[in-house]
Amino acid sequence: MYCWGEAKLQELNILAKKVMCHNFDAVGLQKAVLTTAIRHLCIGDEVTAILWENGFASVAIRNQNGSMWKKISLTRNGNIVAVCVGATHAILLTKEGALLHWSSSDVSSIPKCLANVQNRQVVQIACGDNHSVALIKDGQVFTWGQNSNGQLGLGKGEPSTMSPQPLKSLAGIPLSQISAGGDHCFALSLSGAVFGWGKNRAGQLGLGDLSDRPEPVDVSCLSLKKTIFISCGAEHTAILVKDGVVFTCGSGHYGQLGHNSFRDELRPRLVAELWGSKVSQIACGRYHTLALVESQGTIYAFGCGEQGQLGSGQTDNHAVPLPVDIPQEQNSEGAIKRIFAGANQSFAVKYQEDWVASHPNFDQIKMTWELNFEIADRWISSNSWTKTKRNITKIFSSVSCVNGSFLEKSSDKHYSTSEYQCGLDLSMARQFFEKLSQSEKVLKEVESVVRLRLLPSLSPSPAGVEGLRVYLILPELLRVLLKQHRGTDLAVSLAEAILRLRPDSLRILESYWSRIGYSFFRTVVKNFHSVSKNSQQSLKKAAEILQKLYAVNSIRHSRLNDSHFHMKEINNFLFEFESACQEYLIFWGGESSKVLQSFTRVQYLTAFPCIFDMEAKQKVFQLNVTSKSVQFIGLLFIQTNHNTLHVQRQTLLKDTFEYLQRNIHDFHMPLKVKFMEENGIDDGGISQEFFRLLSKALISEDCNLLLEIFEESELVWFMSDECESVDVYMDIGTIFGMALYNQCLVNIPFPSALFKKLLGKRPTLRDLEELAPCQARCLKALLDYEDEELELLEQDFRVKGQDLIPNGGEVFVTKGNRQKFVDLYVDFVFNKSMARQFEAFAEGFGRACPEQTWRMFSPDELRMLICGEAKYEWEDLRKVAKYERCESSDLLILNFWRVLFELSKEDQLKFLSFIYGTDRIPIGGLAKRDMKIVRLNMDNPDEYFPLANACYGILQLPNYSSVDILRDKLTHAINYCDVFGMT
Repeated sequence: MYCWGEAKLQELNILAKKVMCHNFDAVGLQKAVLTTAIRHLCIGDEVTAILWENGFASVAIRNQNGSMWKKISLTRNGNIVAVCVGATHAILLTKEGALLHWSSSDVSSIPKCLANVQNRQVVQIACGDNHSVALIKDGQVFTWGQNSNGQLGLGKGEPSTMSPQPLKSLAGIPLSQISAGGDHCFALSLSGAVFGWGKNRAGQLGLGDLSDRPEPVDVSCLSLKKTIFISCGAEHTAILVKDGVVFTCGSGHYGQLGHNSFRDELRPRLVAELWGSKVSQIACGRYHTLALVESQGTIYAFGCGEQGQLGSGQTDNHAVPLPVDIPQEQNSEGAIKRIFAGANQSFAVKYQEDWVASHPNFDQIKMTWELNFEIADRWISSNSWTKTKRNITKIFSSVSCVNGSFLEKSSDKHYSTSEYQCGLDLSMARQFFEKLSQSEKVLKEVESVVRLRLLPSLSPSPAGVEGLRVYLILPELLRVLLKQHRGTDLAVSLAEAILRLRPDSLRILESYWSRIGYSFFRTVVKNFHSVSKNSQQSLKKAAEILQKLYAVNSIRHSRLNDSHFHMKEINNFLFEFESACQEYLIFWGGESSKVLQSFTRVQYLTAFPCIFDMEAKQKVFQLNVTSKSVQFIGLLFIQTNHNTLHVQRQTLLKDTFEYLQRNIHDFHMPLKVKFMEENGIDDGGISQEFFRLLSKALISEDCNLLLEIFEESELVWFMSDECESVDVYMDIGTIFGMALYNQCLVNIPFPSALFKKLLGKRPTLRDLEELAPCQARCLKALLDYEDEELELLEQDFRVKGQDLIPNGGEVFVTKGNRQKFVDLYVDFVFNKSMARQFEAFAEGFGRACPEQTWRMFSPDELRMLICGEAKYEWEDLRKVAKYERCESSDLLILNFWRVLFELSKEDQLKFLSFIYGTDRIPIGGLAKRDMKIVRLNMDNPDEYFPLANACYGILQLPNYSSVDILRDKLTHAINYCDVFGMT
């Protein structure tokens, strides 16, 4: 061992049994040849401690005048695995994980066991001047001592304490190292995240300021640097990363940062003078720093040299790393493997190669527990269930142990952990829990511990992103449990824990969900889908989680089908609601509490539309409309003249606008339409005919000043020209809303962008491609142009003479701003150019459809709900048809279907309008239509035309004598029967 600096080997002469000293005058180094290898060496102001390879520890204290050292016998049993000293105290860690504390002021030489950490297995210790830190096997951190600068990390205003206190703010973070300096501390996670706290008046925490931190703070500038070790001096810090680069921060008063200056550094700065030398170890003294390049056998020192601690033979301070001149000895075997820095001393220890080979774990830092296949095999095959149960409890009670397991260590991928990368190998977690499932007893115990201990301990706001890994690992446990038809209670508890997360933490978890593999994401969804089977309260929690997962699914590269999110259980609520409404109607004006109670149960679920399939969404909407009527008028479908719209076919649009402007309609009540001079009672069919004709009128040439028809797509959009009044757009929106509320279809070919906007979503370039394909193609081409082509184009930031940005005519599109131009162009078409028109439309729509459950639908679903489908599978209509006074095999019926299938597409659509009042079909196609064919046995049937009851989808068909007569009469009826007589 080589030593240089203050006091040289005086204390070592006291502590070592046999020391041979050699003085090197040229450099001021001393050499000690020891009979027993040193595992660790710590030197404080008054205390020095050595841990020998055989597990014995020696401690020496300096007397009051500082001139003499004496040995104190603290341990004799050889079971010490770590030692650490502060200015006046020493901490010893036993093989069993117990902590022993001794202070130079203690009268007795017998160290004391520390309370609060008894019966806990400590794996690491660190000491500052007057405080100490301990890392427990289960990942907890305890601190004690002075707290004058927040160095205990317990929070603002917390007093000093000699009793170890848990550092709750780091709970759940899997730690690999703790470190302490004068009055500051650091904790290093398994994936290289660094947390610092305590004194920061020289910037030693690396946070960019000079404010002390009473609680651990993430040193974000060190993220993704692959930090593997931290050493602290009195007011400076050195950080070693995996590729051998060193960063320093804090006080540079003595040059201890190595940046060729004596300035303080508030953020970790790379020690450039060590660049190219792969540093393997670092050690900070009080005011100096050592760095070992093991491959070269070179030690670099920088900082304070007033006591010769830099090994240069001088007492100058050095602001750059300089090699320590350790003489090359002839016939000397071994290499320098360890360096230590005391307060004002430096040490280097050389070990023989054969000794190192025979002690492979000599320098290994003890770590916290982690789950792996070896542990799983041990638990499954164990003959001692008591011991196994105890170990399961210890590990699965610890969030940090779970979070530190199954790391993706290939190519150091776990060091890339961030809010975008979880750092986990989830396939390893899946295999681990599948292995555990081989033992029913083990799996059951794991389930119990996780539910009763682990999940209740989860913090709603973990200190770092690694604290969120547990939410990705536990679904793999649930996957195994659910296979065995158990674990739903655990799934409920996990759902509750996720819902407790603060928004920032939840956002990161959602980011992880969006990036994990398809099968793992599917597992997460299945887990929470299973929760719905427990209870109504569980269903709500599951629905809330699934809605979040559904939003994540929409941005995933590999997406799940929507059916993975649908819950069949909600059909029970819908059936209950529907039955309550029917019962209320049967007893006219009776007790409505059942309706309202069922309405409430359904209503809270509508905030989570992903759990409803399209049929269920429609049912919810229909039932909610029904409940509105129950609440507002007490009776459904009551006829009132006050809510009846009287129109003439020739002036239908004008009559409708005038009616709406009178503002007398109660939009909570069903609409009734009366065509003047026609003998029809509206039970739905007349209203449907009204909206069909109104749709035609709104896109006719008479209205081309309101809606613009795009020739290429045949879709319509709002006119972009400024208009004096936007009231007419409110009326158009009202018509749309009334159609939806009354469950009628309109055929105004708006693009999906309209329905996106109604639902608060922003249209994109893809929406412009639907509305105006030519414009979209030009914009896409612009995104691919080279610089020269863009210059020739001379496109500025204007559209139709309007600036997209201030002074847009003076700004030309370039490669650097073309994406911005495209985004602004799309925004102009769908937002800016018709903001007032759409605002009025949306206001009218919302007024006319007071039932807000339409917001459950996606844009495409809402579009189909209002406008219907245009995919006609005529055979489906035949399959659902019912018959009265005839059979499907009758010649009349066979002739009818033959004629219908032979009609032109135009005449087939006219037939739909004839029998249903509209040629549009509801979601689900013609299979969702009701149709009944009634045979009319009449005298001279060939003289009559077919009759239709559009309210109920009934076709009355005379018993025609031939297929030709049937074809002629049916074709005439669908082309010329445009008034309502019978409905």
